Amino acid sequence: MTIYLPRDSAAKALGADEVAAALAREAETRGIELNLIRNGSRGMVWLEPLVEVERDGRRLAYGPVAPSDVPALLDGTLACHGTVEDIPFFARQTRLTFARCGLIDPLDLDAYRAHGGLVGLERAAGMTGAEIVEEVTESGLRGRGGAGFPAGIKWNTVLQAAGPRKYIVCNADEGDSGTFADRMIMEGDPFTLIEGMAIAGLGVGAEQGYVYLRSEYPDAIEVMNAAIRIAREAGVLGADVLGAGRAFDMEVRVGAGAYVCGEETSLLNSLEGKRGVVRAKPPLPAIEGLFGKPTVVNNVLTLATVPVIFEKGAAHYAGLGLGRSKGTMPIQIAGNVARGGLFETAFGMPLGELVHEVAGGTASGRPVKAVQVGGPLGAYMPPEKFDTPFAYEEFDGQGGLIGHAGVVVFDDTADMLALARFAMEFCAVESCGKCTPCRIGAVRGVETLDRIAEGDGAAVDLLADLCETMKDGSLCALGGFTPFPVMSALTHYPDDFAGQKEAAE
Repeated sequence: MTIYLPRDSAAKALGADEVAAALAREAETRGIELNLIRNGSRGMVWLEPLVEVERDGRRLAYGPVAPSDVPALLDGTLACHGTVEDIPFFARQTRLTFARCGLIDPLDLDAYRAHGGLVGLERAAGMTGAEIVEEVTESGLRGRGGAGFPAGIKWNTVLQAAGPRKYIVCNADEGDSGTFADRMIMEGDPFTLIEGMAIAGLGVGAEQGYVYLRSEYPDAIEVMNAAIRIAREAGVLGADVLGAGRAFDMEVRVGAGAYVCGEETSLLNSLEGKRGVVRAKPPLPAIEGLFGKPTVVNNVLTLATVPVIFEKGAAHYAGLGLGRSKGTMPIQIAGNVARGGLFETAFGMPLGELVHEVAGGTASGRPVKAVQVGGPLGAYMPPEKFDTPFAYEEFDGQGGLIGHAGVVVFDDTADMLALARFAMEFCAVESCGKCTPCRIGAVRGVETLDRIAEGDGAAVDLLADLCETMKDGSLCALGGFTPFPVMSALTHYPDDFAGQKEAAE
C-alpha cells in the first residue's frame, strides 16, 4: 500500500509526524508492507494533515487525519474527499509553479523528471544566453516578491553588464505576515527552484548562485541542502550542467531573520557578511550587486516559475493573466478565513471572489471588514473594492499593492486604528536605521496614532503629512510602503479613528 503524507512544515505543525508514526505502528501490527512517501503539501492547510492513499490507480484524499483515524484509514472506512483534484478549492486552480508540489517526494529526482522536471533546463542548455533572456522577456514574467519588476529586463541588464563574474541570488527571506509560498515550494518541490536558478545562470552568464534563506525555516534549509547535493551528484549542477559544457553551482546561505533583509540590497549586504542595511541606488544590483559584481536578485516564486516557461513556451505562459500581469500567481490565503492555504490562479480574479468563494468567507462567520494584501505593508481593502481584479496595475489604481500575494482577512471586530498602529510599530522595530524618514518617522507614527486614540483629532492631519514624508523620502519599501496600511485604514475606516477615548470611557 502506497500512502502520501506531507513533510511540509504546516502539515507537521498540525500533526503529520504523529500520523506517520501511527501508520508505521498499525502497519506492523497488521503485518502489511507500507510505502510511505513524505510529499509536499497540496496547499489546503485546513485539511492538513492531508493523507492520500493509492487505491485502484487513484490517489484518494483524507483529511484532516488524526493518529486515531489511522485504523479506519487503512480499512478504507474513513470519510474520503475523492481525489485531491475533486476538491473544489483545488479544482479551480491553474497550477504551473506549483504543478508538482504535493505530487512527489521532494527529494526524488527521478520522480521530478517523470513529472516534467528538467525539460526546461534541457531546452535552455541548447540556447544562447540572449535567447534564454528573450524567452523570459516574452513570457512577461514579473518579480513575484514585491514590486513586480519585469524579470526579463533585470536579466538582460546583467547579461549586458561587463564583468568576469556574475551571480544569481534567490531571495528566500520570506518575512511578510500571511505568506508561505516560498517555504512550500522549497520544502515540497526544491528541484524546480534549482532548475530555475540554473536556467538563469546559463542565461546571464553566471556560474554561481546563492539561496538566502531565513533561519526560521529549518525544514526548508534541510530540504534545499539535500536537493542541491542530489542535483550536483546527478550533473544538474556543477562544472558541466546536463553535459552542455556550461557551469553553474549554488549553495544555501542562512540569514538571521531581519525583515529588512528581504529588501535586495540589505540581503546582499548580509550575504557578504555585513550588517543588513539598505544600500542607496544607483548603482543597481544588476550592475554592482554581490561582491560588487552584476547580480540577478529574484524571489523564490519568480525563479521557480522559470522552468515551466521553458517547458511550455513563453507564449503559453503569456497567454494567461490580465493586461501586463502575465501568467499565474500563487496566492496565500490566511487570517480569519474558513479555508486558508495556497491558491494558484491566473491574474484577474476579483478580490471578492477570492475571499468569499475560494476562501469561504470568515472562519468566525462574521462579515468581512477588511482584507490586507501584500504583507504587513499592504493596504487594507474594504468590501467596496472587492471587485478589483487581482493584478498589479489594477491594485495600484486602487491604492494597494500585490507584493508577495499574501491575503489576510479580518472580520468586523477588527480595530483598524490598532492595526494601523501595528504597521508603524512594525516599521520602527524592523527598520535598519539607514534613513531618517523610516527610522524616526515610524516612531513618531506610533506616537501620533496614540494621540488619535486618546481623542486628539488634530493629530490626523499630522499623521497624513508624516505618511507622505515616509512614502517619498524613505530609501526602501519598508519605510516607503508603511503608509499604505496606515492611510488605507484611515481613509476607509474613519469611524475607527474617531471618538476612541470617549468609547473607552
